[in-house]
Amino acid sequence: VKTKSQMRSFVSLLPLGLGLMPVALGNLDGVSSNFNVEIPRGLNRDEGYDHREALFGVPQYGGEIAEKVYYADSTLCDDPVDKRKGYPCTYDSTGACEPWQSPFILMVDRGDCTFVSKVRRAQQAGASAVLIADNVCTCGNFNTSPQECTMDPGLQCEQNEPIMADDGSGNDVSIPSFLLFKQDADAIKTVLKDQNGIVQVKLQWGIPAPDDRVEWELWSNPVEVVSKNFQKTFYPDVAALGASQQFTPHFYIFDGVQNGCHSNAANCGSLCVNQGRYCAVDPDSDLERGISGGDVVVESLRRLCIWQHHGQDGVGEKYWRYVNYFLDNCDTETSFPTSANSACALAGLSAAGIDSSQVDQCMFDSGGTTADNVNQLLQGEIDAKAERGIVVIPTVYVNTVVMRGSISDQTVFSTICSGFLDGTSPEICRQCANCFDVTGCVSAGGVCGGSSPGGGGGGEKKDGISVGTLFLSLFLTVGVMGAGGFMYYKRTQREMRDQVRGILAEYMPLDDGAEGGAQMTARSGNNVAQI
Repeated sequence: VKTKSQMRSFVSLLPLGLGLMPVALGNLDGVSSNFNVEIPRGLNRDEGYDHREALFGVPQYGGEIAEKVYYADSTLCDDPVDKRKGYPCTYDSTGACEPWQSPFILMVDRGDCTFVSKVRRAQQAGASAVLIADNVCTCGNFNTSPQECTMDPGLQCEQNEPIMADDGSGNDVSIPSFLLFKQDADAIKTVLKDQNGIVQVKLQWGIPAPDDRVEWELWSNPVEVVSKNFQKTFYPDVAALGASQQFTPHFYIFDGVQNGCHSNAANCGSLCVNQGRYCAVDPDSDLERGISGGDVVVESLRRLCIWQHHGQDGVGEKYWRYVNYFLDNCDTETSFPTSANSACALAGLSAAGIDSSQVDQCMFDSGGTTADNVNQLLQGEIDAKAERGIVVIPTVYVNTVVMRGSISDQTVFSTICSGFLDGTSPEICRQCANCFDVTGCVSAGGVCGGSSPGGGGGGEKKDGISVGTLFLSLFLTVGVMGAGGFMYYKRTQREMRDQVRGILAEYMPLDDGAEGGAQMTARSGNNVAQI
């Protein structure tokens, strides 16, 4: 009989909690950005600097950021951020350092708080991008001759590279960030801090653009939470791109054969199917009840079969409809499809217009989930995962290059649009790729901001708003404000007249004086005073 401690020891092997720990990245050929120093020229490198991209924020795919660098000389983990601290320092008339002058890129030290916390504070301080300076050497750079990276005595090198993962709160971060290895960050710090010199760097992002069709993939699983909202809202954008894009969903399946579950299936228990061959982490961390890892694998297989039958056009309307139904109705402990009760999955298939018997037959023909044999679809996912070097989910690939940054409608849509050969992108990309509300723009027929097409009387459009609409809005605004001002003026004049009448009613000539002289009397109650 398996124990909780046995199963937890297995869970600790699974590389799905990667946002919390350093992990070997495997294949890094998919890095889609470039980092180099422009000033001083002595730090410039022909091929740029090795670096790692954050898994949050919004990279400028197809663009670049080239600005001067300030070194905060801190980990940027405390509020408020002191914008007069750091290097280079330009002294004001009082002898204090002037605040950081925008636009700028901020370099901060690694450590003490999450990457997201650092970048968020830098963004609030006005930074265009952030460079995280690693404070520990990787062993590959430390154990070299001559030594590439140096550390203070007593510190240990890191076997694995850190991953700039999202801590779960990075949706509000909109600027990009890179991690620089210690030996490279130290060289830049020397110019900034020791020499109080100027450093200007350039960050560039590119996506291969071979032709007029973009191929992209989403790696996830049925229970990961980060991409759920994206999966619920992105289908209209996929439909608008149509045949100009080719989408393929992939699912992170853990290889039980390589990690001892197949040879000792009892030790892995309900985490696996096919007698320990294909596994997933228990999503609710309760290894004895609720949703099991095996349930997650089976649901992954179901979606692979849905895509196999309804996704060959690269759009997969019925696949997206099923996923939407699932997230709305089945994504709970009580309704998640299990081997004992798959009613919610069947209802989702019916709602999406999918023949459930066709899906069941596909799952069986691929190898099923009970017998000790290879399942071709699940094995295909494991092989593709190894080829891509996938270690973090969710992950998006566009034209074989991993997309960095938050997985949101705007980020994914703009990245896809940057992957077309110049001059071949569809019209919807030119209309909506730079729009903050991409889905709203798509729903409005390509009008950024959600305005109705043609609402401006046929004038020339700029960023989705016609010139006619702009001038009409200005005219109406001025007219309303003018009318309001006139009414306020008239009311003020009326109140002033009423006040004057009241005063005159108290102080006015009541009797004519004798001998042609005017005599004015003032009344106060029953008393009369002559003036």
